[in-house]
Amino acid sequence: MSANAEEPLSAIDWLSDTVAAPVVARPNPVPRLDEAAVSSNASVEDVTVSKLGTTTSDSVGLLPVSVTGLPRGFWGQTPSTELARIIRAAPTESLPALQELLQMILLAELDAPIDTDGTNALFLARIDKLLDIGSLDQAQALLERAGAGTPDLFRRWFDVALLTGTEHKACETLRLNADISPTFQARIFCLARNGDWSAAAVTLETAKVLGYISKEENALMARFLDPELFEGKPAPPRPKPVTPLVFRMFEAIGEALPTAALPRAFAVADLRNNIGWKPQLEAAERLAAHGAIEENKLLGLYTERKPAASGGVWERVKAVQKFDQAYTAKNAEMVAKTLPIAWAEMKRAALAPIFAEIYGSALADMELEKGAARLAFQVGLLSKDYEKVANRFKPVTITEQFLVALAKGDLAKIQAPNAKARSIKQAFLARETPAEYARLIKDKKLAEAVLKAISNFPENGSGSLDNARKSLILLRSVGLEDVARRASLQLMLLDDQG
Repeated sequence: MSANAEEPLSAIDWLSDTVAAPVVARPNPVPRLDEAAVSSNASVEDVTVSKLGTTTSDSVGLLPVSVTGLPRGFWGQTPSTELARIIRAAPTESLPALQELLQMILLAELDAPIDTDGTNALFLARIDKLLDIGSLDQAQALLERAGAGTPDLFRRWFDVALLTGTEHKACETLRLNADISPTFQARIFCLARNGDWSAAAVTLETAKVLGYISKEENALMARFLDPELFEGKPAPPRPKPVTPLVFRMFEAIGEALPTAALPRAFAVADLRNNIGWKPQLEAAERLAAHGAIEENKLLGLYTERKPAASGGVWERVKAVQKFDQAYTAKNAEMVAKTLPIAWAEMKRAALAPIFAEIYGSALADMELEKGAARLAFQVGLLSKDYEKVANRFKPVTITEQFLVALAKGDLAKIQAPNAKARSIKQAFLARETPAEYARLIKDKKLAEAVLKAISNFPENGSGSLDNARKSLILLRSVGLEDVARRASLQLMLLDDQG
């Protein structure tokens, strides 16, 4: 998606309706979420929300500048509403190096934008993009660091808790925090969550009388509170959209909704220990393909046990297990036999970069026969140790020579074997920044330039090579050399399936 695409500035459309609008201003600030103690009583009082004055979350982050390398004034002169729009429009389908760069920016601890006004517009956009990607742990950590000072912030934190199975903490925060006013839906859920079923039932009846509950919500909540009363009857109609609150209630009545057709964030719910192995695998693959979970989490699931079925994800599990056994045993002959199969399976699921990050660097050290050695070279170039891999390999073909030179960042005397390579070479030899980016840099809008370079880069390496060239020039010109090299290698080595 282009950075010029119009995206709404409102919240993502599947958030639960959990917090009412503020009605009473209170003088005391809202306590941080991680300060709320957990008790056995999750009943909810009739409370209100207050604003935090001019306090802003826009400067909150998890990664200091010593880690990111970004300047503290990275947001520059771009208005926060424009930054929020560009972040919301940023693609979640892009090359892994660019996905990582985007996530780093979303998690960076930076000075707030110049026009920060306490509405947290930029912070909310950052959280929403993390939810869009499926990076719930990171979103939760950011929200807990910022605190639940506004309804918009709390809604997101509550939903993350619902999807990660920590709703007891969210309900306890509602009970303890006199500055948060829960909606009837959230109040009923939390009362029932702690076993106060009679109070939940009375609250539901009150909500019906007052007209705060829709017909679909009433059907679901009534069954949620008294499932035996509806035994043998068809499942209630599914409200639209499916929110995390709706999702958890359907799960509670024994009508769990499959996450494959829901936004990516819902896949995190399938990583819980009470979920079957196959749904966990499918959810982990979906999230890993977008950099939303650690590589070792997926590998751990792949190698957890022996698959008892075949086809689909099971073929990938078998292929990875056989390769991992050969790799762990340092059996070069078996590695050569199992590597092509495992690599093909991982590429088919768009998980080749994950495989490369786990195995690539060490794999390149093994003494393999020629065909396997060349494949291992390509796998290694897709790891973060790409330059070390290139230094150890003796290229034979024109393409291999180009890849080695690209990994080292020196393309001046190297022949480009194809159109992608020619565009990359032009970017690495360019002396001037493209006009559209040069204007932004001159106007002190560094973040806007980098975010647009990410958005304008062709998704999955397919699309305008001219846009790729311009984006690479910009990345290199602002010191993001490693990102530029990795994105270039991925552009060369990954097709639409990898």
